[in-house]
Amino acid sequence: MSSKNDKFYLKLALNLAKQNEGLTGGNPSVGCIIVKNNKILSLSKTSINGRPHAEDNAIRLANTNDLKGSTIYVTLEPCTHHGKTPPCTNLIIKNKISKIVYGSNDIDERTANKLKEVLKNHNISTKQIRMNEITDFYKSYFYIRKNKFPYITAKLACSNDYYIYSKKNKNITNELSRKTSHLLRYKNNAILISSKTLNKDNPFLDCRINGLENYSPIKIILDKNLNYKKNLNIFKNNTKKCIFFYNSSDKKKLSILKKNKIKHYKVNLDNQNNLDFTEIKTKLFKLNINYLLIEGGKELTKSFIQKKHINQFFLFKSGKNLNTNGQLKIKEIVNQLNNKFKNKMNLDIHLNEDKVINYS
Repeated sequence: MSSKNDKFYLKLALNLAKQNEGLTGGNPSVGCIIVKNNKILSLSKTSINGRPHAEDNAIRLANTNDLKGSTIYVTLEPCTHHGKTPPCTNLIIKNKISKIVYGSNDIDERTANKLKEVLKNHNISTKQIRMNEITDFYKSYFYIRKNKFPYITAKLACSNDYYIYSKKNKNITNELSRKTSHLLRYKNNAILISSKTLNKDNPFLDCRINGLENYSPIKIILDKNLNYKKNLNIFKNNTKKCIFFYNSSDKKKLSILKKNKIKHYKVNLDNQNNLDFTEIKTKLFKLNINYLLIEGGKELTKSFIQKKHINQFFLFKSGKNLNTNGQLKIKEIVNQLNNKFKNKMNLDIHLNEDKVINYS
């Protein structure tokens, strides 16, 4: 099959992988397509929470009698090691698939660059086609595996003249922008804010898109002195999906968290007398939080950009000016973003007069 056709099928596989991005736990989201005689036999992706793998799903969906002599296209090098499940190469060998075409090498030491060695006695050929789109897609997975930290996305919404609060209206941006930002909540395991934002906005921090409510992220609150107010919205439902990080000995406030069955972890302070966020990132990774969304206020966002904690940033910008109705200008944060991040892209998303800028 020509290289042009190979790239076509790998792009289709990538589109499948993108559907479950951020939803596959510690495993990467992989897309898989099985082809024979230029006909697609089956296609699938990594399941929610990471298992079964994409190859397993695609093979199960195909007619077993058709698999012999077929080609399997996967966005990431198939696993060759025994983990919680047997290696995908076992299924490929068992079903007499003739060829594997994949986009990116895995970074997992148990699997990386071992495909040819495992398959050498089974008459199965392998071919890697490097594609920038696939490499970019796995940037977050590689970061998580290498650093053992969550991949962190942050966002802010502002007016055209860079204000993040309005004296008259609760919402700065339009409904399309807000729904797009809720997709970010859906795509991340957890969402983080400070107690200052918690007390001021009293948010629910859930995903409010029809059909995706059950994918609402875990709520992470940074509350150094346990200054949280009582009767907040986050205490009203599913408190087991809420975590506080603090550095305080306020027994009364701690007892309220315990009563509400809210997880809470005491962490050290850094040299600026703030909660040590590197320590928090390590803890979050151990709690299987791989993708973290930050919806902080001005000061928290500015600090995290400065300390290089943020991997990518989405700026939702309204087409309207607030002028004298605006509060808290973030022009300096925009300047930070322009200086700190290598890539800046106006995303081609139709938000009417609003726009979204992606920094990565």
